[in-house]
Amino acid sequence: MTTRKILLGNEAIAIGLVESACTMATSYPGTPASEVLGTLVQIKKEEGLPLHLEWSINEKVAFEVALANSFAGRRSAAIMKQVGLNVAADPLMSAAYTGVKGGFVLVVADDPGPHSSQTEQDSRLLGMMAKVPVLDPSSPMEARDMLPQGFALSERFEIPVMFRPTTRVCHARQDMEMKPLSPAHSIAQFEKNPARWAATPKFRLVLHGQLNGKLAEIAEEPSLAPKLLNPGISTPPHGSRLCIVASGVVLAHAMEIMRDLGLWEKIPVYQVTMPFPLSPKFRDSILAQYDKVLVLEESYPVMELQFQNREKVQGRTTGTVPSAGELLPERVEDILRTFAQLPPAPRVEPPTFPGRRPTLCAGCPHRASFYAIRKAFPKGIYPSDIGCYTLGVNLGAVDTVLCMGASISQAAGFYHAYRSVPQEEAPAICATIGDSTFFHAGIPALINAVVQGARFVLTILDNSTTAMTGHQPTPGFGSTLDGTPVPQLSIPELVKACGVGFVEVEDPYKLDAFTDLLKKADLHTRSEGGGVAVVIARRPCIMDRNQRGSWVRQEMAVNEKCKACGLCVKQFECPALQSQGEKEPVRIDPALCTGCGVCRFVCPHGALEAVSSTP
Repeated sequence: MTTRKILLGNEAIAIGLVESACTMATSYPGTPASEVLGTLVQIKKEEGLPLHLEWSINEKVAFEVALANSFAGRRSAAIMKQVGLNVAADPLMSAAYTGVKGGFVLVVADDPGPHSSQTEQDSRLLGMMAKVPVLDPSSPMEARDMLPQGFALSERFEIPVMFRPTTRVCHARQDMEMKPLSPAHSIAQFEKNPARWAATPKFRLVLHGQLNGKLAEIAEEPSLAPKLLNPGISTPPHGSRLCIVASGVVLAHAMEIMRDLGLWEKIPVYQVTMPFPLSPKFRDSILAQYDKVLVLEESYPVMELQFQNREKVQGRTTGTVPSAGELLPERVEDILRTFAQLPPAPRVEPPTFPGRRPTLCAGCPHRASFYAIRKAFPKGIYPSDIGCYTLGVNLGAVDTVLCMGASISQAAGFYHAYRSVPQEEAPAICATIGDSTFFHAGIPALINAVVQGARFVLTILDNSTTAMTGHQPTPGFGSTLDGTPVPQLSIPELVKACGVGFVEVEDPYKLDAFTDLLKKADLHTRSEGGGVAVVIARRPCIMDRNQRGSWVRQEMAVNEKCKACGLCVKQFECPALQSQGEKEPVRIDPALCTGCGVCRFVCPHGALEAVSSTP
């Protein structure tokens, strides 16, 4: 009996990997790609598949581990988001030259918008730079079905293949048939060939020439050739011949809108599933047949640039398509109307309501840490990093956010910038970084800061998980993603091994003690023989139900001392503390309050108190 299931795009990708006989998948968590590996873990348990799955320390390591499995002739996948590819760019560029043996698919989830990223960069451009083919699915079903093609292409040409879904594909849901899953059986067999796998610069030039030859063949691969989706359209008179070339989820939007506008029977639409390398034959044929070509793609003009014709081709480089932002259906409709010379769409503007900015969860230990940092260093400089703790910006304790690990490097940079200022006038510098981010990219930056003589306070926000992306385990947790016990790495010992002389751990819920420790750390940075001082704010994420240990909940209440000053709401910004208006006492929402009890340290009047405690 055939069964069907509504699958999340990332679930469909995971199933597509299993159906492709993939034997290893490595990843670093990052939205919109995080659920792929999580789904693979579930499938592995349910089906008993001999898959090796791992949350790697960072994307570069994930790429290199999976690549070695491919060198041994086994199908492999490395999974990450678009900014994660920046971290893995080094091995990607080199792997394109060496090539692979077993199929190697690099799943990179792009985030047009962006919804949960610091950039909306287009990974297809890195694919072009590396000279590897890129596949661009437009729906969850297409993502699942396209993965076997990607592995086959990779093995046929012995080249890494980039598979590039976007947020709307990863997080869309689609009904599809479920098929029996069978385990992949492949024996590892690494064939030594130093001239290829360890090539010196002279041989790299030879490999580069071979790579160019592969790309030329791949561009004309029949199974991935662009296809006309609406054949049978009568050819209009010369001078008004239009066509659309599209890829990815924007194609799905365009198809639906064109049917609504009556354009589906009038304008040919070509789907490109492999936007790079674009077939020169296809390009030349399109330019010969049509007078105007509209290219719809996200986020950069990858196909458009390959057409190399600004007179006929319209898109992002001509201003026909916006140069930034996600191509939502409303935008696509406006573009299509302009291209087809239709009147603008009537727009009814929705009513506007005051929104609520995102904030840290009620009871989040990071809130206590940031409040203490502001209290200890009211005129300090606060470099921070990538994670849910980026929301410390709301508490005024985050000044910079660049990329993974940059808080430490930038703290060092600020120290050197102010080095010539008299010590009593130099601002305190307090960087913040999460435990997962510290493992990912903070260790090299910390070593560099120490050996370069920098002096600042580093607060490692250790909530014992990767909270922002779904509570994936960190190297400090003591087990892998499937629960297998492994060595539990100690952040204090790692910090000491980096050369740091001042390392202390404190619970940020103990707000006064934590604040005093920060001041003590700052004194160390300014003392003779001092250096970087590291304070580890250790308290498990309150939203992670897998955390071990007891939790004592304190029932909080507002007493008669409340003066309605609003300080607790404005400066502490806990969602459970709610203003009831001018001259009215603050209210504690019992549905939101987690009972952490930190707010009692915040009120200068002593109006917030714990009335009872429960385990």
